[in-house]
Amino acid sequence: MSTLCAEHGIARKTFYALRARAREEGQAAVLEPRSRRPRTSPGKVTDEVSRQAIQVRAALEASGLDHGPISVHDKMVALGLTTPSVASLARIFRQAGVARKEPRKKPRSSYRRFVYPAPNACWQLDATEYVLQGGRKCVIFQLEDDHSRLAVASHVATGETSEAAVAVFQKGVATHGVPQRLLTDNGAALNPARRGWIGQLTAYATSLGVQAITGKPGKPTTQGKNERFHQTLFRYLDKQPIAATIAELQEQVDRFDVIYNTQRPHQGLPGRITPQAAWDATEAAEPPRPRPAPPRSVLLDPAAGAPGALLDIEDMHPIWVQSSGAIAVRGVTYQIARELAGETVYVAKLEEGIKFYDHSGMLLLEHPWPKPGTKHVSTGRPRGAGTTRPKDIRDVIHSTGTSTATPTGEYDRIVRRDGRVSIRNVVYGIGKDHAGQTLHAVIGTNTIVFCDPATGEVIAEHPIPDPGIKHVGYVRYNRKLPTFEPTGPGPELSPMS
Repeated sequence: MSTLCAEHGIARKTFYALRARAREEGQAAVLEPRSRRPRTSPGKVTDEVSRQAIQVRAALEASGLDHGPISVHDKMVALGLTTPSVASLARIFRQAGVARKEPRKKPRSSYRRFVYPAPNACWQLDATEYVLQGGRKCVIFQLEDDHSRLAVASHVATGETSEAAVAVFQKGVATHGVPQRLLTDNGAALNPARRGWIGQLTAYATSLGVQAITGKPGKPTTQGKNERFHQTLFRYLDKQPIAATIAELQEQVDRFDVIYNTQRPHQGLPGRITPQAAWDATEAAEPPRPRPAPPRSVLLDPAAGAPGALLDIEDMHPIWVQSSGAIAVRGVTYQIARELAGETVYVAKLEEGIKFYDHSGMLLLEHPWPKPGTKHVSTGRPRGAGTTRPKDIRDVIHSTGTSTATPTGEYDRIVRRDGRVSIRNVVYGIGKDHAGQTLHAVIGTNTIVFCDPATGEVIAEHPIPDPGIKHVGYVRYNRKLPTFEPTGPGPELSPMS
């Protein structure tokens, strides 16, 4: 027998099986091919299990919850049913025609996740629009914890306003404490820092010690967790009766938050636990220390009708001056001064018009409310005139002491933070150590001199640049600039005069 098996290339076990089949069914049965299907399939999904899986998927879809293979798997496990694998569920749904294969979908293994190490380390806030019965629009603010994906707070408002943003943040702080960071987009109601002013939400969060951060403009993926949060909410609301009022919609959103936090397994969390379980598993981050409240600043209004009139800074709106020296208020651009770029000015909105003050109480610009359709309001000064333009003209003796020049213009300039000033569309370097200092600039025939208006000390001196040059460096000086009254017209003045 061993020799026969070796000649025909079969195993001894196969020979015995063929001989037993020939004895039972006849010699012809040995030559007929048999199915290789196993007698038992313990891993086979029965028709009953498939029917239950499809029913669970339909129930989740009707409730407005996620109903993919992973969600159905977790729900069947929670119900104590016989649960196939996620891959088997996906195959069952495709065979039943309730789902389709998506080969172009990005695999989960390619995801690169970023998450903060503890709850309250960072919150994400964003708003999305919703339509009520009758076509009325409203806005839903959703506040989410970055680490646990917990729905911290939700608020329905008539529009995306700063007051509504502050309200939802206060609701979250009252329930879960103060976070260390607050991530939003660059919307005017959330964080308009990149637009040049401080929003109400940013000011309030900063007063609590919270660091307000934003994503890059045009990059919504930075707030991707909150954007995905909106999608889950809309899927739930689509299966609910359309709300007629904001109060009714708020009730629906509150019910969704309970389901989202405590009942719905989150596929973005390890082990697909609920956000509330993820929040409880890790100790929350320590709350930041609130910044000490600045002293209540009171400014003296030099332009007020009655002497000694006071202006309270806290009653004004602080705005950052743009690099062009302009400020945007109510869709109108007001030109202030390019020398104040990056500084904070205070806006007083009165019934008769608008006023802009600096930190010392100096009135920078006063203008009545422009007519509808006006987009830009100038300072009313000639181009390059700066914040102050003296009426008198003086002669200047230059550093060489051997030549003079008749000045063609004088200006008072405030040195910017970067140590530069701008005169007649040319930027002159002065030095960062003079930032914030007011200098007196005199333009002569060949040179321009910057000096301290109080002591006469020359800070910098530059030759007049050729046409087309936009930037000139700086040179330090340590001497005083003598001045004199002109004696009359003449081709040139003696250095001894």
